[in-house]
Amino acid sequence: MLRQILGAALLAALVAGPASAADHLQGKVIRIGSDTTYPPLETVDEATGEIVGFDVDLVDAVCERINCVPQFVTTAWDGIFAALVQGEFDMVVSGVSITEERDKIVDFSDPYLIVNQAIMVRTEDEGLTIEDMKQPGRKLASQVGTTNAQLAEELVGRDNIQLFDTFSGAVLALQNGDVDGLVIDGTSAAAYEQEFAGELIVGIKGLNADPLGLVFQEGDEMVDAFNEGIAMIKADGTLDKLVAKYWGADF
Repeated sequence: MLRQILGAALLAALVAGPASAADHLQGKVIRIGSDTTYPPLETVDEATGEIVGFDVDLVDAVCERINCVPQFVTTAWDGIFAALVQGEFDMVVSGVSITEERDKIVDFSDPYLIVNQAIMVRTEDEGLTIEDMKQPGRKLASQVGTTNAQLAEELVGRDNIQLFDTFSGAVLALQNGDVDGLVIDGTSAAAYEQEFAGELIVGIKGLNADPLGLVFQEGDEMVDAFNEGIAMIKADGTLDKLVAKYWGADF
């Protein structure tokens, strides 16, 4: 009888644990702002019109564990944090690097991925160095308001960088020869190398390492719930599987 009681208690604990964890947000629908132009983190599937990518899968996995319903909304990068602060979104998930400057106006989750920055060039310019990029007339492109833009200025100086409102605009400028290089996160470099095979290539790798985090309004109580969800998908291997799905086991 005692064994049966203990067994029933253990079963109840096992059932109650996940149920309790899954009840954090009680099925809340969460509007998520995202600049969906940065594969494979987030992009729009041309065939279905759906927003897809690593960040989408990651938030889906976390929401399965803390009981929420993610609703991604495409928005321009420029002004995305101001829109969050003003309440247009509940969160921003867009491959966002955690920085002290941003942390002054928003709250971040624990890091879920570390990315290395790189410089993409045209295939015929594969041998270009950072010193080459510093020469008069050379231009290194990046998207305005990003840590990539900050790194570009640190590497070659303000006079040798050209900023674009969208990342796709910076890529087009590189293709057209209007700029000589493009600062890009290593997480997206492979996707662009594949898309523009024979035309664009990552020429300089292993620059700054940035931790990525989910972004919330200051003081938002959801931060704790999402941190618990991130810890859960790390512990059960889900995060590793997602990384392997998008970048391979050696990432």
